[in-house]
Amino acid sequence: MINLCKRDKPMPWKHTALPTIMGLMLITSPLLQAYPLDADKSGIRRLQGQRALQGRPAGSKLPSGALLSVNDIALHLEQQPGWNLEPADRDPALQKALESVFKSRDPSYGVVVVDFTDPASIRWAGVRDDRRQVPGSVGKVLCMTALFDGLRRAFPDIEQRKHLLREHWIVATDWVVKDSHKVPRLDTATGGLQYAVIQPGDRFTLGEWVDHMISPSANAAGSIVWKEAMLLRAFGNAYPPSAEAESAFFRDTPAAELRDMAQTVINDALAVADLEPDELRVGNFWTSTGKKKVAGVGGSRATPRELARWLLRLEQGRLVDAWSSLEMKRYLYMTKRRYRYVYAPELAQAAVYFKSGSQFRCRAEEGFKCGKYMGNEQNAMNSILIVESPAQSGPDQKRYLVALTSDVRKVNSAWDHSRLGAAIEEIIRSREAVRVRDAGNEGEIKESGKSE
Repeated sequence: MINLCKRDKPMPWKHTALPTIMGLMLITSPLLQAYPLDADKSGIRRLQGQRALQGRPAGSKLPSGALLSVNDIALHLEQQPGWNLEPADRDPALQKALESVFKSRDPSYGVVVVDFTDPASIRWAGVRDDRRQVPGSVGKVLCMTALFDGLRRAFPDIEQRKHLLREHWIVATDWVVKDSHKVPRLDTATGGLQYAVIQPGDRFTLGEWVDHMISPSANAAGSIVWKEAMLLRAFGNAYPPSAEAESAFFRDTPAAELRDMAQTVINDALAVADLEPDELRVGNFWTSTGKKKVAGVGGSRATPRELARWLLRLEQGRLVDAWSSLEMKRYLYMTKRRYRYVYAPELAQAAVYFKSGSQFRCRAEEGFKCGKYMGNEQNAMNSILIVESPAQSGPDQKRYLVALTSDVRKVNSAWDHSRLGAAIEEIIRSREAVRVRDAGNEGEIKESGKSE
């Protein structure tokens, strides 16, 4: 049974941490929706609306790769927990093919591709795989990892964790100010969905906050999830605290301790999974109010190699534990209109587990019109994904993961990543050099950036 007792004063977080990282290693082995549509036990209410829309005769339908059942999603590398992107495991043919794609393209590209179709013979390739870049909203997967790590530390019983994700309701306060991302909500009158920006007073379950952070990439949800990871570290199995105790904790804890704790809850989760916190970092909270409440450290960064290792640890069941890894993979499963990297029609029959993040800035330049994903001062685009192509298992299915980053100025990066995604799918199947089909009409290029 969940311990819902409250403390009038929170215990100092430094004294509530569970065993050291070394000890833990010894005892543990834009609008798009995710999570399988039939996952009724998840408590994510908008799945009902999405399922209803899918069943209506009119309107667009999801591609076949988006229709897996919750029980179809599995981890495929649990029997290979030690595999780790070693140089000896580079596939010469895959490496040569990947280099052929990027040799004449902008030097800002960094990419890692890992083919794990055969778990006994995993092969990989990379180009500028150690290039650092601001990860944008891809960094939200680190906040998700921190939350699941906090749940495991405080509640070793998996049923208790499930209960909290499904039944613990969190009311939005000023932590969510401000955001522009709309999130889906079940319309009980029509059975469909409505979309709106999260506002103070909105109420969602803990699992729905994770869903809103990963699926439509809501910054408001990102701040709530990170905050809850901090509260789990501070209160342990007395989580969730009362509203009064939570307020007192953030009010009375010295600013430097809050700043350090925000980084610690992420870094500890990464270190236990043998990931490098220096190469995967979110420096600041996702909302302006969150930044005021918890000081940042700046310098968010990631490399394709370390992002690929995060995906690898997911498939290995090593992100927190096997149950948490599988649950996080479900949150990444894409069951809505595909955009950016996965806009490519070549991936329509594939199951994709996807997170992307972009950041662009423009400056005045004669003859140049700034647009979304087309910055001339910064145009960062980050895509991480696991692909099972086609979605149904069988002799023709290929399984691979990709971490792709770029900062190509004045180019529509959403369309660019979608074309590279199509090329990488072809490379995985052929192990031969391919020609990237960059050409597209104005409508296609515009549609590639639309998430709804």
